[in-house]
Amino acid sequence: MRVAVVGAGGWGEQHARIFSRRPDTELCAIAGRTPERTKARAERYGATPYTDLDLMLERERPDLITVCLPNEDHFEVTRQLLKTGIPMLVEKPLVFDLAEADTLLTEAGDQFFAINFNHRYAEPVQRAKALIEAGEIGEPVFATWRFGGEANHGNSPHANLIETQCHGFDMLEHLVGNISSVAAQMTDKTYGALSTVALALEFENRAVGTMLGSYDSSYAYPDSQLVEINGTEGRLVIHDTVRALSFSKAGDDVERRWHSGYFDDEARNFAGTFDRHVDAILEALRAGNQPPVHAEAGRRALQLAHAAIESHESGRRVSL
Repeated sequence: MRVAVVGAGGWGEQHARIFSRRPDTELCAIAGRTPERTKARAERYGATPYTDLDLMLERERPDLITVCLPNEDHFEVTRQLLKTGIPMLVEKPLVFDLAEADTLLTEAGDQFFAINFNHRYAEPVQRAKALIEAGEIGEPVFATWRFGGEANHGNSPHANLIETQCHGFDMLEHLVGNISSVAAQMTDKTYGALSTVALALEFENRAVGTMLGSYDSSYAYPDSQLVEINGTEGRLVIHDTVRALSFSKAGDDVERRWHSGYFDDEARNFAGTFDRHVDAILEALRAGNQPPVHAEAGRRALQLAHAAIESHESGRRVSL
């Protein structure tokens, strides 16, 4: 399967790494905006560099296109590529504007259109999902998402909420169920953007939840990312996405804990969650199925973010 990667930036290197090293894919092209960076990336991974998308499409005829561009620059390129009808994998966030998200999904129709919510493929998350589905924690009652690190400065005052905490919206709904309403508080205390947000959530199943997302923290802190799911019969805690999973039964002082073993480097590698997602994407694509995480999930996370923005601006809880 011939794969073209659009984007020569930081996380785009993970796209190039994965598709250049798989035995079942050929990285045929790297398309970027900066000639020098694009050429260097293509040479590193044995692909052909392009700064002209139309020329790349004409010459390479890829079977799959992946898109990894700066967070606020997704719409026009994604829309252009959707018109080719070629299966696509895009990075989060889908876009920043709900109308743009709807335009992309409408134009995509039934074509293969995936988004990389790779947190779902972390070993602790998959184990937590299995425990919840097996009824080990009983009925979920409350859930917490906390994710804070250094700032990724952008033009939008809501960059932290839309481009990073989209993982939180997706993860909480993946593990607990649909969110039905949100109440938000945000602060621009540090550099002008609304860089730290605190949300109170209500789920359709009557569980409640909280989200705390920040660009005023540090990824160096232990548990900079933490998920806690409490049920009527037990509790799950996911530490730093890939580091560990703790599981406790109600009334039991003994905690069960999963962490990657001595030789299990793959499970503790955050970038490896993307490799796992690609496994599932290619399996679905070859089988003629829709992607395991459709771009509609990106639209859903954006919808929740906009509800939080409306709540903060209006001072009231917003229902979805």
